[in-house]
Amino acid sequence: MRTLSSMSRRDLLKATGALVVSFTLRGQNAAEPGKPLDPSEVDSFLAIHPDGSVTVYSGKVDIGQGLRIAVRQMAAEELGIPVERITLVEGDTGLSPDQGGTGGSTGLTRGGTEVRQAAATARKALLGLGAERLQRSAAELTIVDGEIWPTAGGPILGTVITSFGVSIATLVGGRKLDLKVDPKAPLRDPASYRTVGKPLARPDVPGKCTAKGDYLQDLTLPGMLHGRVVRPPAIGAKLMAVDESSIRGIPDVRVVRTENFLAVVAPDEWAAVRAARELKATWSEWRGLPGNDGLERFLRESPVDHDQVVAGKPRGDAKITPAPIRQLSATYFWPNQSHASLGPSCAVADWRSDGLTVWTSSQSTHGQRASFAKILGLAEAKVRVIYKEGAGSYGGNGNDDAAADAVLLSKAVGRPVRVQWMRHDEHGWDPKGPQQLLELRAGFDAQGRIAFWDTQMWLPAAVPGNRPFLGIDAAGIAQPHGQNAGQIAQNGDPSYDVLNPLVTVHWLKETPLRISNLRAPGKIANVFAVESFTDELAAATGVDPVAFRMRAITDPRAIAVVRRAAEMIDWQSRSSPNQRAAEGGLLVGRGFAYARYKQAENYVAMAMEVAVDRAAGKIAVRRVVCAHDCGLVVNPDALRNQIEGSIVQTLSRTLHEEVKFDRSRVTSLDWNSYPILRFPEAPVIEVALLDHPELPLYGAGEAATAPVAAALGNAVFDATGVRLRTVPFTPERVKAALA
Repeated sequence: MRTLSSMSRRDLLKATGALVVSFTLRGQNAAEPGKPLDPSEVDSFLAIHPDGSVTVYSGKVDIGQGLRIAVRQMAAEELGIPVERITLVEGDTGLSPDQGGTGGSTGLTRGGTEVRQAAATARKALLGLGAERLQRSAAELTIVDGEIWPTAGGPILGTVITSFGVSIATLVGGRKLDLKVDPKAPLRDPASYRTVGKPLARPDVPGKCTAKGDYLQDLTLPGMLHGRVVRPPAIGAKLMAVDESSIRGIPDVRVVRTENFLAVVAPDEWAAVRAARELKATWSEWRGLPGNDGLERFLRESPVDHDQVVAGKPRGDAKITPAPIRQLSATYFWPNQSHASLGPSCAVADWRSDGLTVWTSSQSTHGQRASFAKILGLAEAKVRVIYKEGAGSYGGNGNDDAAADAVLLSKAVGRPVRVQWMRHDEHGWDPKGPQQLLELRAGFDAQGRIAFWDTQMWLPAAVPGNRPFLGIDAAGIAQPHGQNAGQIAQNGDPSYDVLNPLVTVHWLKETPLRISNLRAPGKIANVFAVESFTDELAAATGVDPVAFRMRAITDPRAIAVVRRAAEMIDWQSRSSPNQRAAEGGLLVGRGFAYARYKQAENYVAMAMEVAVDRAAGKIAVRRVVCAHDCGLVVNPDALRNQIEGSIVQTLSRTLHEEVKFDRSRVTSLDWNSYPILRFPEAPVIEVALLDHPELPLYGAGEAATAPVAAALGNAVFDATGVRLRTVPFTPERVKAALA
């Protein structure tokens, strides 16, 4: 049997010894009252055990961004103990405080910093207790390797002199601290860091590289059944009839139907798979989609809910001063894209008379608990949601819907049920990243400055409430029908000092497909348009792209990343396109892009070299360099991993990915119809980290995605003289543009 949460039995016993936390191995509901969950309490985040080890409880979860090591580093630094003595419990609503969903790169900026402040509060209290024990003032003491020592004449690091020190385990091990988190508790001086800033290895990587990783998909419970949902052939189709005799030859299969929700459960997973395929059902017709071929026209003609100026000020009839003497315009389009998780979504639910327990890969376990409680009429105290790692998400993929499927089936059959989506479920039914249409205009004054900048965006409007669960909707159970794809209007303005900028969003009432946040929501498409158009302006004036940007930047941190990226790729000043691009049968070019993420966070500059095969229309990305400033760097190795992953994933989204759909349903249901980047296409990637340990940290799970598509498009223009304004850059589109 696999373990039933992120805690091992040993970790569980340590936690119970410290805080009298108790829950059964069958995974029943909330922990005992002895475990605080209030984010204002230090004990909600930390437990110091009698052996000197520590458990950290995080409401944020690790979906591949390296949080498991970085949060431990932040806690270890403040507590003065080695990382190896810290266990992390993540995303368990019965044990972890609610720190909000894991998104928007907030895993460390909120999740880690709250743990860090709780640890700093604990350190302050521990030094006070140590002062009483050692008969010294707290100002004379420090904590090293879990021991409190005098700072003057204290131990050489790593040397144990027990006659002059006292361990934190001796002072509080096994007892609560009973402290409120002190927002003013002093943090360690960056000059004294021993753990933060070090490239410590991620604990999950060895298992993932040796096929020994323990995933949600591996979880089993006693008496567990396997479930498969039978989806309709069209998104809005209604279930008319079911012929259960069609699967009579498959033993021990039970059909579950609630209105339009149709599923099968069986003790054997293969039996459930066969039954879902062979069960005969009659569905109504439905043709309510516009089809992806006419999506840009559909957006322009769709009803507008409201217009919003998100940057700059409306100009009305006022004249632009100074008056532009030359104007340019361009339109850019970004399609719907899937999260395309390599492993389809999975969840396990156990509905019992005393409550509901759900194991999920959701990025928002506390949010999921609240939703299930409200929709199903349960008290939140009767619902426990436990995070267990899946195949990655970086946004709202099918994880939450798989959990809802499992809950419905467990309630129907009275036993634990594991629901494993299939590839056609994931590609066909996961919520999509939104489609985005941007029109840009700009003009130059007599001095060659940008006299005005207008961005108009057609985006799906957010609707208050949670995104509806597929299964809950199909079962006819009332639930909110909200819609939100994240902050998709951000970075619609340039990250430069330009005159008269204006960004207007036309928020659309309708969107063809169900949408959700997909990594760096909206920002990739917006920066693609803005930074590509910036290059168009540079080319129109015959100015080198980097020089054009540099003369419109005043922020020293922005200047630093732009210069560093240019140096890394040995940028030679010249205008684009490249007059000597030919290299055999290939056209070679370089591109540049810069963005300040959300105009308030990370500074990222990126350059790349590409080769375009004119005959085949194929783009090969040879080399990518990235200069990245996110303030304090907690773990440089994990940060580089995030940046490299951001680059590779966004190259895939730019070169290959587009959801196809007809009038009834999504048709790109496999890796052939929805291709992604493959290993031979991966370029050489070089990353420079501009560390500022004295500054606050910015989350780095998304920022490096933003300039990728623009840098790639600018490199293609440099190589070919052709501007690609619609993603993905497929060979067919490249050949058509070159023709």
